[in-house]
Amino acid sequence: MTNLEIMGANAKAASRFLMTAGAKKNVALKLIADALRNNSREIIEANNIDIENGKKAGLTNSLLDRLKLSEERINDMAAGVEQVAALPDPIGKILDGKTLKNGLQIEKVTVPMGVIGIIYEARPNVTSDAAALCLKAGSAVILRGGKEAINSNKAVARIMRTAIEEAGFPRDCIALVEDTSRESATELMQLSDYLDVLIPRGGTGLIKSVVNNAKVPVIETGVGNCHVYIDKSADVEMAKNIVFNAKTSRPSVCNAIETVLVHKDIAAEALPAIKAELDKKSVEIRGCEVTRKILGNSVVPATEEDYSVEFLDYILAVKVVDDLDNAISHIAKYSTGHSECIVTNDYNSANEFSSRVDSAAVYVNASTRFTDGGEFGLGAEIGISTQKLHARGPMGLNELTSSKYIIKGCGQIR
Repeated sequence: MTNLEIMGANAKAASRFLMTAGAKKNVALKLIADALRNNSREIIEANNIDIENGKKAGLTNSLLDRLKLSEERINDMAAGVEQVAALPDPIGKILDGKTLKNGLQIEKVTVPMGVIGIIYEARPNVTSDAAALCLKAGSAVILRGGKEAINSNKAVARIMRTAIEEAGFPRDCIALVEDTSRESATELMQLSDYLDVLIPRGGTGLIKSVVNNAKVPVIETGVGNCHVYIDKSADVEMAKNIVFNAKTSRPSVCNAIETVLVHKDIAAEALPAIKAELDKKSVEIRGCEVTRKILGNSVVPATEEDYSVEFLDYILAVKVVDDLDNAISHIAKYSTGHSECIVTNDYNSANEFSSRVDSAAVYVNASTRFTDGGEFGLGAEIGISTQKLHARGPMGLNELTSSKYIIKGCGQIR
């Protein structure tokens, strides 16, 4: 067996322990939180190595910032684990129940997934977030982070594994793939004998690689080519504020918008107001011919690619459209199915947009930045699913479970 196959077998065995761990999971999570705080110096020392390696590798300042850990950020990681511990246990819920004419009593109950694999990129806080969520959901987890954060991830994983062992849990409830080669990622994607589901968290390239290569069921998360459509009846002040927030509050996240569509009847009024607001953050606008006629040559001519790319930066594509149908058709063509918004004062337009736009989250007169498990009141999340099976939208604890039927009889035969 390869090292990964051994890791998978150990995780599978550990998952059987977790199936009936019940309230003990909260004890383990609280020990993890304490251990993260108590060993913050060890984590920061490991993180400093990653930061230095990142600088030598030419990582951008934004990536270095996502990679960096401090006492405050480690405290936030620990608090996040405690928040997961405080959430209701998602396992053992009765989803449905009935008694058949033959007397059989049938219950549908929530159960753990089993072993969850997670492939992710730079941020080391994902290591503790993902492990805590999977543990609470009763599943073992195999984590595979990027090379940029390997020393930080190793330190965090080692501390968590020791903590859960103190709670009487198998260390292999949490495992980290320390080999960051492309080969190890590919092998994990094909570990179908041991993994029950694989969740990629990262950019377009990572998610496409997982979808194309995996032999394990995959839940796609994260890629967000999100849109705001400004209808002809929109309140311009509201539209301006929503666009500004959705683009600039945190442009590097998946629920930030990448394209604004504007109805032709309101474009001459709305576009200058929106541009004036975006100029406060030096947002580069890439627009269609009509947009450039209204706003001038400071607008970069938009290409076909600009409407399909996830910029994750202070760049925004803009297009003037003829009507609501045109806007919906554009979204259907270019959207990744994450989050879309209509700004309108027309009830029928709002209903039509909500009904016909096929994304995980559809907003009427609100920023797409709310697509988040915490903001939705679901607690912590593993990511935003942009597919329809098995979960869609923010994936919290309930989305990290499966179900089974328990049937009780008194000798019935068929």
